[in-house]
Amino acid sequence: MPNYRRPKLPGACWFFTVNLLDRKTSLLTDHIDELRAATREIKGRFPFQIDAMVILPDHIHAIWTLPRDGTDFSVRWRRIKAIFSKSLPQTK
Repeated sequence: MPNYRRPKLPGACWFFTVNLLDRKTSLLTDHIDELRAATREIKGRFPFQIDAMVILPDHIHAIWTLPRDGTDFSVRWRRIKAIFSKSLPQTK
């Protein structure tokens, strides 16, 4: 796993692009309700503000503002991705 150097700025605003591993699929738009539910659940547990978010079939663009006492956006993304992944139907 890469060791990125990121500033720890409480209350900072961040821009993200999150891609699916398989860019030929449309999982994000096909299962938008599951993605919304996962985001809502984590937002309730680890507050943050969604300033803008664009969901495309194979990737997401998002701008978030973290709370004044928050610097850890990676735990939020990690948990959203885990909940979303577990909600998808099993495939072979």
